[in-house]
Amino acid sequence: MQERYVFLQTAVLYTAKVRMIYLDYNATTPCAPEVVEAMLPWFSEQFGNSGSRNHAFGWQADAAVKHARQEVADLLHADASEIIFTSGATESCNLALRGVFERYAAKGNHIITCLTEHHAVLDTCKALENKGAAVTYLSVDREGRVSLDDLKAAIRPATILIAVMYANNETGVIQPVSEIGQIARQNGILFFSDATQAVGKLPIDLDKQPIDLLAMSGHKIYGPKGIGILYKRRRNPRVSLQPQMTGGGQEDGWRSGTLNVPGIVGLGKACRLAKERLTEDNDRLALMRDTLEQAFLKEKNVFINSGNAPRLAHVSNVAIEGIKAGQLAAAMNHEMAFSLGSACTSEVPGKSHVLKAMGLPDKRIDGSFRISLGRRNQISEIAGIAGVFLKAAEKLRMAQ
Repeated sequence: MQERYVFLQTAVLYTAKVRMIYLDYNATTPCAPEVVEAMLPWFSEQFGNSGSRNHAFGWQADAAVKHARQEVADLLHADASEIIFTSGATESCNLALRGVFERYAAKGNHIITCLTEHHAVLDTCKALENKGAAVTYLSVDREGRVSLDDLKAAIRPATILIAVMYANNETGVIQPVSEIGQIARQNGILFFSDATQAVGKLPIDLDKQPIDLLAMSGHKIYGPKGIGILYKRRRNPRVSLQPQMTGGGQEDGWRSGTLNVPGIVGLGKACRLAKERLTEDNDRLALMRDTLEQAFLKEKNVFINSGNAPRLAHVSNVAIEGIKAGQLAAAMNHEMAFSLGSACTSEVPGKSHVLKAMGLPDKRIDGSFRISLGRRNQISEIAGIAGVFLKAAEKLRMAQ
């Protein structure tokens, strides 16, 4: 016990002396102060269960949930009744994929998705294949975009769902979701998009965009971890699902379980802030990203993966050929917090499945890492970041 206390004490002192620069906002974001402030009363002061309908504690919690549900809907230009609260995007992806497969089994068993999807989608599709699903995995071009012609060619009479993410978590590449949705609509197929990285970063209007199901997580938009939503269209078409969690009938029976009132309140507040700050954040982050990439590209053997595709304003997937990105991360782990890919698959060995699907050569994939910027980054620090990376990379080359 004494040793553990000394370790913790040392860690605090060390981090107090050395300021790491956080460059991993696609993995998670810090809760905004306004979000924390909004959540706090619902832990210990207004702690009622929103399902308790016969006293004021429950009524207060229910009112807070309804207010937050509307804030989420306002960001997405959806109806509040179309928002299902979940524990996060992974659960939302599972509910969408499994729920559609089971509910529409009489119509067909074919799902179309993409090789560069998050593993919350890919692994769920693999699991559904074991239950009789036929899954087509679309390839992507060198920039990471799906071909609409390939999508059209993949459609079968038994196709019940198209699942293509809105924006990629590793490269920031934005897929042509409106066009994909139109193709789905024309063929009577449901369209699901994992928009975990897109919500709060891109203007999304589900009243106009032909997206039938959409997933997102609170902790990607300066909200708390452990809370997310699945949007489920209620008309034109009216989407139905087979619930995956049963027992209490919460969320109109789509997702049973006592509601996480503090998390829901925090998510609602984060969505409101995202709506208010979307243009301001994007303009600022795009300037920082462009400044960073220009500094990187002054050096030879440095590339921006998917640099010619439509991308999120805050994401750069950088490749420095001639080094191993894992060694670079180890060498800089006291200076920069960045990622080699998705935080959800960081413990799985092997090369990035996203960059492999794009057909990049191994030497480029080996030297690739992701920088994702956020509200706490400053333009004054961004200008010098590329130099720090390049200097560390040169040391690694010399040591080889």
